[in-house]
Amino acid sequence: MDSDVMSNGDDAAVGGIAADRLRSIIERVERLEEERKALAGDIKDIFSEAKSAGFDVKVIRQIIRIRKQEPAEVEEQETLLDIYRRALGM
Repeated sequence: MDSDVMSNGDDAAVGGIAADRLRSIIERVERLEEERKALAGDIKDIFSEAKSAGFDVKVIRQIIRIRKQEPAEVEEQETLLDIYRRALGM
């Protein structure tokens, strides 16, 4: 048998790579990508529901983004926004 190709049942190695382990990793990533796709579809449905109920989806997305930030960061951004608005006479 070639030294680069080893076979020991469940953990066949090719070129020093454990094929079963590699396959397992790839399949796990593929499953998670499918789950992510399904979740993205669910999120899209929720935004459609919000729009149908009369909510502004763009504003909802902005609120979600803000809620992920640290309170001090949000406060700083709001302060700068206020300063810039006043500077522009808004």
